Amino acid sequence: MKPSARAKLLDAALGTIREKGYSATSVDDLCARAGVTKGAFFHHFKSKDALAVAAADHWSETTAGLFASAAYHDPADPLDRILAYVDFRKSLIDGEIAEFTCLVGTMVQEAYGASDDIRGACWRSIAGHAETLEADIAAAIEKYNVGGITPESLALYTQASIQGAFILAKAKNDPGVAIDMIGHLKRYIELLFKPEGREARRP
Repeated sequence: MKPSARAKLLDAALGTIREKGYSATSVDDLCARAGVTKGAFFHHFKSKDALAVAAADHWSETTAGLFASAAYHDPADPLDRILAYVDFRKSLIDGEIAEFTCLVGTMVQEAYGASDDIRGACWRSIAGHAETLEADIAAAIEKYNVGGITPESLALYTQASIQGAFILAKAKNDPGVAIDMIGHLKRYIELLFKPEGREARRP
């Protein structure tokens, strides 16, 4: 079954916005990449902002399957699962910067003050992904008797660190910076939990 014009436009948004940024991406760019007419665009979306909101939700749906099926869920120990998640995020940093950076992180940096709808959609996406880590973090907090943090705050901190790593990679045009920063995130989590009898892992 061939994808619909709407699906083609959403997929085009995922690629084009990560390559060019939201402001520099035009409706013409999206239509050209999707191979659809402008009439088809406005049949499905009343504006570029409306497509951006839908693209944020599409990004969440597209990436959810990748993370749900990843092997970082397999370890029995919750701290091992958290650290394996960080390793998995580092392993995804491959190829051109636009291929591994986050759509919603890219959009919200430009549109947070201009569109509450886009800002809200980006928050839903980032916070929604962070929520998938909370159960493992809560279990690790309990197992290793760590105080002073909540599962919600540490889950969001992982996303803040990863999004910041992407920004630095873009600024320097060097994916290696992001890999290095995510390595620091792993070391921070290891030091935070300080489980007795366990040696800190090496990145």
